Amino acid sequence: MRLVDAHAHLSDSSFEADLDTVVLKARQNGLTAIVDCGLGPEGGLRSLSISERFRGYVYSTIGIDYGAPFSVRQEDLVQLILDNRSRLIGIGEVGLDYYTVKTREERAMLIEVFEKFIELSEKLGLPIIVHSRSAGRDAINILVEKNARRVLMHAFDGKASYAMKGVEAGFFFSIPPSIVRSPQKQKLAARLPLENLLLESDSPVLGVDPLKRNEPTNIVFSLTEIARIKKVDLEIVAEETTRNAHRLFGLRI
Repeated sequence: MRLVDAHAHLSDSSFEADLDTVVLKARQNGLTAIVDCGLGPEGGLRSLSISERFRGYVYSTIGIDYGAPFSVRQEDLVQLILDNRSRLIGIGEVGLDYYTVKTREERAMLIEVFEKFIELSEKLGLPIIVHSRSAGRDAINILVEKNARRVLMHAFDGKASYAMKGVEAGFFFSIPPSIVRSPQKQKLAARLPLENLLLESDSPVLGVDPLKRNEPTNIVFSLTEIARIKKVDLEIVAEETTRNAHRLFGLRI
């Protein structure tokens, strides 16, 4: 089976000491590509360096750290993306985070930035990877209103009924290993068509055990759980999610 981790953070500091081992383990377990998301300018540069180190296996996107969404000037991040357009396969993660950002004024700022990144992704012809923590309905509505076309809703935590509006617009949704302990993710996998699903680890978080570092290899848990829920063979889920990754990112795998 060939698998793709559509969203990981190998550029996170928790992987500095053993990145080679983590990538080797992923290769040995059937992963043919990992999409790494660098957060902020520093994380973006680390991600680009990692994608050069593992050329043709790890691919880069650059986005916002929603643990501190206002800590970086938007202009600096946009410039980094523009300067490295040829080395990126996507923009993100970007979006909304109503779990972290509570005030109406700051949420309005998030929406404004999100809309600008949607426009940038369309201008550059790159897919957009969307962060929508506790903000799924608003994020999907904005994407639809802005006519976004190549969209990955990563680790979507909203209702499946909201997600279906995204499905109708042709959006993809990636499922992390935490599905094994998340009734919400299980409902999402049950409702959404396989044609709209991808696998993601969101390493180093959203693993099977919330107290342990997650790794790309663990997307096999996402694979297994989706197959169980949909009552289809593992090979079918692997083939379809890998094909979807190719369609979204243009990967040659």
